[in-house]
Amino acid sequence: MDKNTITGIILIFLIFLGFSFYNNHRTGKFFEAEKEYADSLYATGNYDEARDSYIRALNFRPKDQPTIDRVTELNRQLGLTPVQQQAAPDLTSDTVAPVPGARQPVTADSTAFGVFSARATGEEEYYTIENDLVVMKVSARGGKPYSVLLKNYNTHDGRPVVLFDGDSTVFGFNFFTIDNKAIRTDELYFTPVDYTGPAMATGGPASLTMRLEAEGGASIEYVYTMQPGDYMVNFDTRFNSLSSVIPANATSLAIDWKMYVPQQEKGRQNEDMYTGLKYKVYQEDVVDLGGARQRQKKSVLTENLMKTDWIAYKDQFFSSVLIADGFFLNATVSSESVDPTSRYLRLFESEIGVPFVPGGNSEMNMKFYFGPNSFTTMKKYDLQLEELVFLGRNIIRWINQFVIIPIFNFLDNFINNYGIIILILTLIIKLVLFPLTHRSFISQAKMRVMKPMVDELAKKYPKQEDAMKKQQATMDLYKKAGVSPMGGCLPMLLQMPILFAMFRFFPTSIELRQESFLWAKDLSTYDSILNLPFTIPMYGDHVSLFTLLMTVSTLISTKISNPAGGQEQMPGMKTMMYIMPVMFMLILNNFSAGLTYYYFLANVISIAQTQISRRFVSESEILRKIEENRKKPVKKSKWQQRLEAAAKQSGRSLPKK
Repeated sequence: MDKNTITGIILIFLIFLGFSFYNNHRTGKFFEAEKEYADSLYATGNYDEARDSYIRALNFRPKDQPTIDRVTELNRQLGLTPVQQQAAPDLTSDTVAPVPGARQPVTADSTAFGVFSARATGEEEYYTIENDLVVMKVSARGGKPYSVLLKNYNTHDGRPVVLFDGDSTVFGFNFFTIDNKAIRTDELYFTPVDYTGPAMATGGPASLTMRLEAEGGASIEYVYTMQPGDYMVNFDTRFNSLSSVIPANATSLAIDWKMYVPQQEKGRQNEDMYTGLKYKVYQEDVVDLGGARQRQKKSVLTENLMKTDWIAYKDQFFSSVLIADGFFLNATVSSESVDPTSRYLRLFESEIGVPFVPGGNSEMNMKFYFGPNSFTTMKKYDLQLEELVFLGRNIIRWINQFVIIPIFNFLDNFINNYGIIILILTLIIKLVLFPLTHRSFISQAKMRVMKPMVDELAKKYPKQEDAMKKQQATMDLYKKAGVSPMGGCLPMLLQMPILFAMFRFFPTSIELRQESFLWAKDLSTYDSILNLPFTIPMYGDHVSLFTLLMTVSTLISTKISNPAGGQEQMPGMKTMMYIMPVMFMLILNNFSAGLTYYYFLANVISIAQTQISRRFVSESEILRKIEENRKKPVKKSKWQQRLEAAAKQSGRSLPKK
C-alpha cells in the first residue's frame, strides 16, 4: 500500500469518526429537546400530549429507560385500557398490543346489534383445528382465528411462531342491516357446530364450523378446513336466510382486517427491512405497498385498490395471506410504524370489499395462507405467493430463481449442514466464473506490462495543453498493441449480477433461519462475537466476526489483484478500492451471517484463483506478443474501410491523423 492509499484510509476513518460523534451529538440534541418539551407538558398536567412527546423522544433513543418508565407511568396514570393504549408493549412483555379501533366486549344485552343482539354477550372460549404443520385456535368472539401457531418454527428467543396473535388482530365482516344497524362480526359471539374436541387433519381433511345466529333462524357460518401437510386453510363463509337482514341492494360486504406484526428475529433492523404489506393485482403483478424506499420515509402509507387476488401481511420469514376464490372488488390498505421499543414491527390495516349475492342463501369462498416465506413451498400453490420472497428484480431475481435456488435445493437433499452447502455453492459459482476472472487477470497483466510505454508518452507530452494529444497517442498505442483498457472491467461487470443476487438470496432464505455453523448460532442474522455498550452509527452495537473476516479477505484480495506498480496513474481510484471494503463492513455488520460468510469464502477462493492465474500467465510472454502486435500494420475496421471507399468514389481524401 503506497503513501497516498494509507493517507486516504486514515482521512476516511477520521471523517467517519467525526461523523459518528456529530450524529450522536445531533441525535442527542433532538432527544433532549423532545424530552424537555415532554417534561414541561408533564409539569403542567398535560399528560396526554406529554405521553405522545415522550414516545417521539424514544424514536431518537429507543433504549432510554427513564423515558420508557415515564411512558409506562403515564399509561397507568391516564387509566389507559389495553384497547386504548396506542404504544405497543415492551419487547419483554408477554401481552399483545390491541389493534386501534377494536372495542371491549359488550357486558350486557344491547339493541345496537339488531337481530344479532342476543349474540352481543357470551363466554370467551377457544376451539382448535390443526394438522401436522399448523395449530389454529378460533375464538368464540368474532369466530375469527385467534392464534395461528406454526409447529416447526420458533422465534429467536425460543417462543413458538404465532402469526394471528390474540387481540393484536381484528378480523370480521362489517355491514348494515335493513333497519340500519352497523354490524361488526368481530364483536359478536359465535358458537361451534358439532364440536367435540380439537379437529385433527391427519389421515384426511378436518373442518371447524363457527355459527353466528340471528333472530328468525338467519345465521352466518365460518367454515375452516385444513388438509394434512398444508399451510393453506380454506375459509368459507355461508350466509343463511339473511334476505330479511341484509338489504336486497347490497352487492358487496366489507372485511375489516387489522394486525400488528410481531418481531420474530434477533436483528430488528434487518427484519423490519423485509416487513411489508403486499397485494396481487387481479390478472397483473404483485405490488409492494409504497415500495421499499417510501416505506422507510413515511410512518403511515395508504393506498386504494381495485380488483385484487390476495393481500398479504409479511415479515422477513413468515406471512399471513387472505386469498380470494375469484377476486376482491376493492380495498383500502395501510401500513403504519409503531413504537421502536415495542415487540412489534408495523401495524397493517385493510378494508376489503368482497362480492355478495343478496337473497336467502349465499356463500363466499376464500383461503388463508399461514406459513413460511419459502420460495419452493409458495410456488406450488400457483398463486404467485413466491413473490413474497424478495429475491431482487429483473435479472437479479432470474438468477436467484433459475440458478441459485435450484442448486441450493439440490445440495440440501444430500447435505444437512448449511455452512457446507454455502461452501459448495460458492465453489460452484467461482468455478463457473473462473474463465471471466482469468480473462480479467490477463487484461490487468497487459496493462501492467504496458505501463512503461504509457509513461514514455506522458514524458513526451508533459504540458497540460497537450492532454488531448497524449490521450490520442495512448489510445493509438493500445490499438496497435491489441489491448483494450476496459478488458479487465467487462469480465468483472459480468460478475456483478451474481454478487447482487447473493445479497438478496441469503437474507430472505428461510432455510438458513436458526441454522448454526461454527460460532454463528443463526445464519439468517448477524453473528455477534462481542456486544458493544454503545451504538456506532451505520455499524451497530455488536461485532460480527464473519463481517470482519470478509473485510480483511477483501483487502488482501485487493492487494494481491493490484500489486505495486499496477495503477500508480490512478492513485485516487486505488485508494477507493481499499476504502470500499471498510464501508461494506459498516453496512453489512447487521446483515445475515450466511451472506458475509459467502462473501468471505468468495474472497478466499478469488485469492487462490489469482495465484493460479499468476502461475500460468507470463508477463514476459505477454510483453513479447504486444511488441509483435505493435510491429504489425493496424487492421482497419469495416467502418474505416467503408469511409475510405466512399471518399475514393467521391474523389476526396480522408484527413491525415
